[in-house]
Amino acid sequence: MELLWRAERRNTLIAWPDAVNERLDQLVAAGIAAGENINRSHLLAALVVHADLSPEFVAGIMRDYRALNSDALDEANRSAAEQWPAVRRPGPRRDSLRSKLGGEQPDSESSAINDAG
Repeated sequence: MELLWRAERRNTLIAWPDAVNERLDQLVAAGIAAGENINRSHLLAALVVHADLSPEFVAGIMRDYRALNSDALDEANRSAAEQWPAVRRPGPRRDSLRSKLGGEQPDSESSAINDAG
């Protein structure tokens, strides 16, 4: 029997507001603070698997999400999360980009491409 979390993987590109991305980092930090070996991918998969599959539930969480103010996740979540371990963000670090460029700053065109990707 294969465990679900070890099954074949599929990459998914997700675009969402910065505050939601920060909230995901805070959730991962909460799991790490609780002693779990956790990453963003595993947490998102667990949330999807455990979500109620009823149309009413999905419609309700979508309505609730769309009604949130853009600053709804800011201060209330940051205060508790400050005590938890820092979470490394995915993707290349800016330091590694600079070292690949020989310490030079990227020109504005390549910078715009990197910011978009």
